[in-house]
Amino acid sequence: MKQAIVARTDIGMGQGKLAAQVAHASLSAYENADRQLRDQWKDGGQKKVVLKGESERQLHELSEIAERKGIPTGLIRDAGHTQLEPGTVTALAVGPAADDRVDSVTGELSLF
Repeated sequence: MKQAIVARTDIGMGQGKLAAQVAHASLSAYENADRQLRDQWKDGGQKKVVLKGESERQLHELSEIAERKGIPTGLIRDAGHTQLEPGTVTALAVGPAADDRVDSVTGELSLF
């Protein structure tokens, strides 16, 4: 079981902003998972990987693929209080789900 968080590299987020957006995405997808997936992931150590995303379009495409496969997702739009314009898509979490299911969506991406 794992979760992959895809964070955009094309919008110049600072390290703190990046960390916050990754956390928002992780929690959002967790909340969208059913109880069985949440429990399995928690019992397995809550494995996560953070990956590089190149654009808003890519995050939307990955989200659609995951949703078609029945994998929980969390797509994050920034509130715009600090570095980014309101509504900027910053990160996408895919999972928790079985490793191979998450990899079927995000396996081609590079580690952040």
